[in-house]
Amino acid sequence: MIITVTLNAALDVTYRVPSLRPHTTHRVTHTAERPGGKGLNVARVLATLGLPAVVTGFVGGPVGGELRERLAERAATYDGLLTDALMPIAGTTRRTVGVVDDTTGDTTMFNEPGPTVTAREWGAFLERYRELLADGRTSAVALCGSLPPGLPVGAYAELVREARSAGVFVLLDTSGEPLRRGLAARPDLIKPNAVELTGLTGFAEPARAAGDARRRGARAVAASLGEEGMLALTEEGAWRALPPARLAGNPTGAGDSAVAGLLSGLAEGLPWPDRLARAVALSAATVAAPAAGEYDPAVYAELLGQVKVVPAEPGAAD
Repeated sequence: MIITVTLNAALDVTYRVPSLRPHTTHRVTHTAERPGGKGLNVARVLATLGLPAVVTGFVGGPVGGELRERLAERAATYDGLLTDALMPIAGTTRRTVGVVDDTTGDTTMFNEPGPTVTAREWGAFLERYRELLADGRTSAVALCGSLPPGLPVGAYAELVREARSAGVFVLLDTSGEPLRRGLAARPDLIKPNAVELTGLTGFAEPARAAGDARRRGARAVAASLGEEGMLALTEEGAWRALPPARLAGNPTGAGDSAVAGLLSGLAEGLPWPDRLARAVALSAATVAAPAAGEYDPAVYAELLGQVKVVPAEPGAAD
């Protein structure tokens, strides 16, 4: 069982319009809603891949209620592989709105701020989190996304330490100061994108930045590089995974699908090159999917054998 933590969950809304133009009125041709937030995206992909996942974090208000209803609808299609362990709070869950321009394929995102979480609500969550970690079935935990207002900036660092104390593999996927603080707690794996990695280390070159992130505390780094695939620096070696071609579409959730690919590969005991190939293929298949945050199974199956994984340049892991 894999736990995914989404402290700032959202109801994701996607609008499609023929063409997105500023200062005009748009007629929406299609609307889709789904439970969102990085950890929920990860859990949904894990369940699709046949792995049991438990989602936890915070939800509240009418939007939070709608999110849980949508999550229950999805869970019903996964044969019990997706479990809702979200915790209610007094604040209202945020929404994210993605507007897809059908002419260009580009997506414009609008992200609402999250609800304020009280110290009492954070304390109650920590108790529940420890209970989930103590479950003998838990093999890994993914800590994903931004922190909502009210939580300490070191919240992820505390969650990393709890997982390590319980002997559970922990992946951290966040950015900014929460990532910096979390890194000091020595997570097993971080999954930043290129911009987040540069912001963390100050280095623009991915291999050098990833090496610096490892020296700061991460046991392994898997960096998403957009069209250039993924770079992994680990205790076992360093690799680059290259997608066969650029796919047009909506990139929302692509990084979360990559996280699911990495964790599912870990759960199945796959070597690092195979984990990276899965992560990159799932990420690309998510970009190609019509709904934000979903992945196209046919595209994934087609791309999986086409992802090229090669050893990283000498010195990349130094």
